[in-house]
Amino acid sequence: MNSTAAPPPDSVSFCADLVRGHDFPRYAATLFAPAAERRALLALYAFNVEIVRVRDQVSQPLPGEIRFQWWTDLFAGLVHGSAEGNPVAAELLRAIRDFDLPVAALSLLVEEHQFDLYNDPMPTMAALEGYLAATSSALFDLAARIMAPPSEAVEHLARHAGLAQGIVQIIMNLPRDASHRQLFLPQQVLASHGCQMEDVFAGKDSANLRAVLEQLAGEAQQHLTTALSLLADVPAAVRPAFLPLSQLRADLKRLSQPGRNPFMPQPTSRLRTLWTLWRGSRSREFTK
Repeated sequence: MNSTAAPPPDSVSFCADLVRGHDFPRYAATLFAPAAERRALLALYAFNVEIVRVRDQVSQPLPGEIRFQWWTDLFAGLVHGSAEGNPVAAELLRAIRDFDLPVAALSLLVEEHQFDLYNDPMPTMAALEGYLAATSSALFDLAARIMAPPSEAVEHLARHAGLAQGIVQIIMNLPRDASHRQLFLPQQVLASHGCQMEDVFAGKDSANLRAVLEQLAGEAQQHLTTALSLLADVPAAVRPAFLPLSQLRADLKRLSQPGRNPFMPQPTSRLRTLWTLWRGSRSREFTK
């Protein structure tokens, strides 16, 4: 790890507050990481929050494109003075320097999230997996690079972890996305079960939609099972980066309950999240 000048302490608090407020499971997972790595993880997750939130902060695609371009320019070295005044950018640049994070992966994450700015439907399962690999899986891989040197085993684990988490997040976000007439459920899967997009946008709970969500939950379960089995193949030092899988397992179990209304949000309390992650941190999967 390289020695660099630390940004002002308030940038650290800003990132921590941002992640705690908008992505509590990942925030809670950082509590089980060493202090130096935890600071970098919070910078990475705060950056992700900033990118994911753009869709909800703009009413037209162009302002969102401009915000994304600012980050792309930052990674290309084209942003200077304004980066110092952005606490998330300052912290992320520090993490990039200290842990040699690949800016190409960060730029690709921003690029893939441009899809969020438009109401184009996700066409196929393959397209969804490509989107999630460049976003959710990349985030796991970047977090793992903060914890330990990269390896093919870690990249393999990160891919499955990200696909599992991304699919579950899509199922959980269905009420919000449908109200925005935005659809991450692949058209291919909808068509195979005779489910109409307009019915989803109207919040219509149907057997067809439940079949779609059951298939997606099954895909997520397969990726999660694979990811958990691959934890044994990576160093113990890197496993805290994958601790959110403990919460993911609980989320998937809750989402798979019979009779659940897919348009009824089911938030998890922060206390339960902390309890789930604490238990996960002490399990053989994450310690042995």
